[in-house]
Amino acid sequence: MSAPPHPDHGVEDLCAAGTRLYEQALRCGRVKAEEAEAAAPCLLSHGLLHPTVDDLAQLEPVAPAVALHRLLRASGARIAEERRREERLSTLFAPLMRREGQNTAPSDPASLRILSGTERINEAITEAMAEATSEVLCIQPHVHYSGPRGERAQPVAMDRDQALLDRGCRIRTLYQHTQRHQPLVLARYEQLRGDAEARTLDEVTDRLIVIDGTVAFIPAGEDGRLALEVRHPALLTYFTTTFDRLWRLALPMYPQAVHRLSRGGVTPRQQAIAALLVEGHTDAVIADRLGMNIRTARVHIAKLAATLGSESRAQLGYLIGQSGILDRDQRRSRAQGPEPEEEPER
Repeated sequence: MSAPPHPDHGVEDLCAAGTRLYEQALRCGRVKAEEAEAAAPCLLSHGLLHPTVDDLAQLEPVAPAVALHRLLRASGARIAEERRREERLSTLFAPLMRREGQNTAPSDPASLRILSGTERINEAITEAMAEATSEVLCIQPHVHYSGPRGERAQPVAMDRDQALLDRGCRIRTLYQHTQRHQPLVLARYEQLRGDAEARTLDEVTDRLIVIDGTVAFIPAGEDGRLALEVRHPALLTYFTTTFDRLWRLALPMYPQAVHRLSRGGVTPRQQAIAALLVEGHTDAVIADRLGMNIRTARVHIAKLAATLGSESRAQLGYLIGQSGILDRDQRRSRAQGPEPEEEPER
């Protein structure tokens, strides 16, 4: 009696047999091609297994991070194509709708505005903060205060912020943990007088300023020379809600928290790195997102691999998933406090 046909499914709905065999391949390094074709042909069709170079009768697993990146790229390409289709449709129908006397512009044409040039961006922020009556929310990634540019911007920001605090307003700012010991950041909160509070997380979003819940400023380019001024109510609600959720998870800047180890000897910093590793990020991206240099990131990754007994990058991702260090209760342990930045081994 022949075996029932294998169910047709997408990779996001990987069947139980496919999941078990893929995990087996990650543990053992390879599986028999005959076994995979009989039990889980979906692993071959979705590109999660491929023949080994030295033995075509054996299949080896594609690293989960590599597979995930490939699938996400394909998904991103589909989304990009749909967006291009939307633009073509808008280009086609906008003139026709205008001929019919229909208004195709947003109800508030000034709800989004591109600001070009550092001087114009700072001018717009200063004007908005001068009118603030309640609260300013800020997310400042590590790049903001680094280098000569950050040092030049600091006095301007200090005067602007102190004037706002003097009017009885409040400032809440989120930084990365790596900013807790930066001289410019420490000096800022030693000098400001009023209701200015700072907290830190392992990882924050790109720069964000929300003023009184009525206007926000976000980057519109990678070099910091373009910004988007946002006055759309729905987007402002989204920004403030996101900020408040991150704020509840963040660690107050003062007093300095005591560093602790989590279960199994994995530090909170290594937990943050582990979370990015299983998402498939490179060492350079991990270092950038966690505000450390790449050599320090690689030292942490090597220590994490040694702790978990990993012998390869693909195996490390699997072992992280199996170890439980990224379980919800373990993530909470990150709130115990950031660890001091380590110097890379020489």
